[in-house]
Amino acid sequence: MYAPSSYLVAVLLCIVTMLCWGSWANTQKLATRRWPFQLFYWDYSLGIILLSLIFGLTLGSMGEEGRPFFEDLQQGTASSYWSAFLGGVIFNIANLLIVAAIDVAGMAVAFPVGIGIALVLGVLVNYLAAPLGNPTWLFLGVGLVSIAIILDALAYKRLSDQGTSSPTKGIVLSVLGGVLMGFFFRFVAAATVTDFAQPQAGLFTPYSAVFIFSLGIFASNFLWNSIFMFRPVKGNPVSYKEYFSLGSPKLHLIGILGGVIWCIGMSFSLIASEKAGFAISYGLGQGATMVAAAWGVFVWKEFSSAPSGTSRLLTMMFFLFLTGLGLIIYARL
Repeated sequence: MYAPSSYLVAVLLCIVTMLCWGSWANTQKLATRRWPFQLFYWDYSLGIILLSLIFGLTLGSMGEEGRPFFEDLQQGTASSYWSAFLGGVIFNIANLLIVAAIDVAGMAVAFPVGIGIALVLGVLVNYLAAPLGNPTWLFLGVGLVSIAIILDALAYKRLSDQGTSSPTKGIVLSVLGGVLMGFFFRFVAAATVTDFAQPQAGLFTPYSAVFIFSLGIFASNFLWNSIFMFRPVKGNPVSYKEYFSLGSPKLHLIGILGGVIWCIGMSFSLIASEKAGFAISYGLGQGATMVAAAWGVFVWKEFSSAPSGTSRLLTMMFFLFLTGLGLIIYARL
């Protein structure tokens, strides 16, 4: 199987993760102009399974190191299966809350608040489980990201004071999703080997772990997404019949593309974990908050009607995010 050869390569993979995790929601913005996000999300979950399977059969089966994809799946213990699957279940409800927040408040708010909180909790939880890296630089970086989250919430409040959105619902959904998002990665990491060349028996390589994780997402979709369909936070209830009657091939492909983009990021994050450590690989990936906020501010113009002075808050938010991410990278050098 493919594995990065150095910490630098692992950091580059984490940067790709950051770009993927911060950009996939653009597909939601495109698709939900035509139909509800709940229907988009079914295709999104299928895209995650598809990419995880493709990676398992290609990158996960090539070379002499590690174990081939199918052999790896056969040797996993029940506890490893359950841990990776449960990670998918937890991620799914967390991500649906974030997706709902995007629908209500936009990318520039849902990502910095929700995923920013997930970054803080995720780095803490994963570092305590596998302490790699200098804790001073690591948590100083996390602290700067936390301040950036607060600045983004203040900028959003200035926007909502203009009567353009509902601040309470958007922030509450983002916070709930962020708290849950901070824990899913640990369950997947617990099922993943730490030595890729000679993987421990019973645990999974990153490729198999992501595949089991994706099955957890899809299976739990019948519970979590059904709740959002029948009791939506915005708009009218949605039926399963509408998935087939309203969805065009283009809309389905947009949703699948969103899942593929996100799963590339998840796969690269786990692949980078051997050299970078779970805390740093997860923390860098969740720099997606900055990427998503940039999409929301500069492409989707979500703050175009904000009062004067808001741009200064957003500028400081981006500066603190970038500085915090730099310190997280430095923590392992």
